Amino acid sequence: MEIKDLFNPAVKQEIFDRINRLSPQSARLWGKMDVAQMLAHLQLPFEVAYGTRQIKGNFFFNLIMPFFKKTLWDEKPWKKGLPTDQSYIMTGSVKDFETEKNKLLGLISQFSEQAVKTEIHPVFGRMTKEQWSKSAWKHIDHHLKQFGA
Repeated sequence: MEIKDLFNPAVKQEIFDRINRLSPQSARLWGKMDVAQMLAHLQLPFEVAYGTRQIKGNFFFNLIMPFFKKTLWDEKPWKKGLPTDQSYIMTGSVKDFETEKNKLLGLISQFSEQAVKTEIHPVFGRMTKEQWSKSAWKHIDHHLKQFGA
């Protein structure tokens, strides 16, 4: 699996095209989130990178996740059903597809080296801007595949 650089405008356009192929009726292939919840879920890491969202994680995640940090951007696909930090779980809340889609597209549009305001991920620790970019792409790719896009 090739991991792409989300700072690259052509890669960003590929992601926009894939998101725009989704509809409110897009069915998940695995997991619990519906498509609108997935779009809301994808917004959170961008807000962390931009310094507009603070998360604490939990003791267990903060203890073990730095050992798995490389998996955020390595070339191995993420497994389906990986554990998710409680603050990132969207099931149980009703989300509007168009609202969440537009918010996500806006966050991705502004994604740049200048927009990433932190080098310290609250759970995974120190990350370079390149690592933020590749992990953001891999996260989006994982969830778009979840919905067949």
